[in-house]
Amino acid sequence: MADDELDVRAFADEFRAFMKALQKATPPPEPTALARRLNEHLGADPGELPVTVESLPSYEQANVQAAMDAYLAGDGITAELIGIVGSGREHQGFADLVDAARKHGQYDLGAVDYATVSVGVGKEQACVSFGLYLIATPEHRLAALVRLSGHRRAVPEMLIEVMCSDAEAARQFLRTVREYTVRHHVCRGQVLSFESYEYGDGIGPLRFHERPQVDAADVILPAGVLDSVHRQILGVAEHRERLLKAGHHLKRGVVLFGPPGTGKTHTIRHLIGAQPETTVIVLTGLGVQFIREACSLARLLPPALVVLEDVDLIAEERTMSHLGMGNPLLFQLLNEMDGVAGDADIAFLLTTNRLDLVEPALAQRPGRVDLVAEVPLPDVAGRRRLLELYGVSAHLTPDEVERVVHATAGATGSFFAELSRRADLLAATAGDDTTGMKHVSAALDELGRSRTAVSNAIAAFRSSGGLSEEAHSGASPQPAPYV
Repeated sequence: MADDELDVRAFADEFRAFMKALQKATPPPEPTALARRLNEHLGADPGELPVTVESLPSYEQANVQAAMDAYLAGDGITAELIGIVGSGREHQGFADLVDAARKHGQYDLGAVDYATVSVGVGKEQACVSFGLYLIATPEHRLAALVRLSGHRRAVPEMLIEVMCSDAEAARQFLRTVREYTVRHHVCRGQVLSFESYEYGDGIGPLRFHERPQVDAADVILPAGVLDSVHRQILGVAEHRERLLKAGHHLKRGVVLFGPPGTGKTHTIRHLIGAQPETTVIVLTGLGVQFIREACSLARLLPPALVVLEDVDLIAEERTMSHLGMGNPLLFQLLNEMDGVAGDADIAFLLTTNRLDLVEPALAQRPGRVDLVAEVPLPDVAGRRRLLELYGVSAHLTPDEVERVVHATAGATGSFFAELSRRADLLAATAGDDTTGMKHVSAALDELGRSRTAVSNAIAAFRSSGGLSEEAHSGASPQPAPYV
């Protein structure tokens, strides 16, 4: 056995010697055209030059493109945009790509990769998603690799990697690009919401929305409520200079509370439409997890309005937390609201169906929330206005209108929108040219039965032990008689 072991060792030594000799006899791969092009442009071996990196959120892709275009349009600046091809390029940093192109013949010149990015309602723009800019200024030559990448990170991002013989020149280039991303930001003055990244964590493409137009006369609230909200949201913006001169802060918060369907979202739509130049960031559903990003964008693009609906879902009073420490998103929201500078024209507009659940440090703290406004169930006058607003009373006599007003006590504002639709549908299916009291009565009857069925189902579930009385303390009122 000893002789056999000696033979194996000898073979291994001879094989290693053979491989070394083979490597010496084989000429090293030639640098690719990419390496040669970089060497020619930069006037130095790119493998010996520093790389400076800037990272931005992936949703900034359109702003990076706008910033690059603005920079390259400057006096005395020329540039060539080239692509890079090669397997695994997305997993390599710029320095690694250059090293492989120089020493191993990997990665070469190719086509530039583009992505189509939304920049507004019905507007799209082609943006570089993997491309190399060879830039020449009167003082310096730079190579800037711009790409959308998840390189070594769980969340996709925009990377700008700059190679230059002068590291300070590279840093100055990136400072200028950052400045231009703000100056040419595509979100300025738009209404948008954040969407979750489709394939993992992080924010996906931004979603832009038409700015709603809801007249103040169509917002049906008790006397004085809309005036108070206007004064806090719109009045502060209108008189910002006077307030600042007097030493007052501009940031403000408003909470709208009331039962579901009473018109909180309708009121928000009116306020958004009343501020045509304001950047509006809406957080609903899964988007509430992006509070930090929304507030960062608001600070970047004032005047701004941050809308957070159903805030009780993330801002429940800390003592009610099962873990005894509250929801982390609550602390994020409190910190972000505190972090807004006093002279920043930024408003927070929050809604909740359950004000009793909301953390007092949010709802009862001036400087965070300065106005708490109730959006209640409509009173008699409100129900008359709602019948008129949604066209229900158009073909009714005054007495019939009063009958419907009486029958709808306890109904929400959204109920009247459905009542109008249901009555018109019943008239259409019956072949009647106009909608009259018989159709409105039939619609009320249908809606009443539906509402009673829901209430009965909840009561049965509660009586069976499935839901405590306390857990249902915010339930809708008992069904109205509805003729």
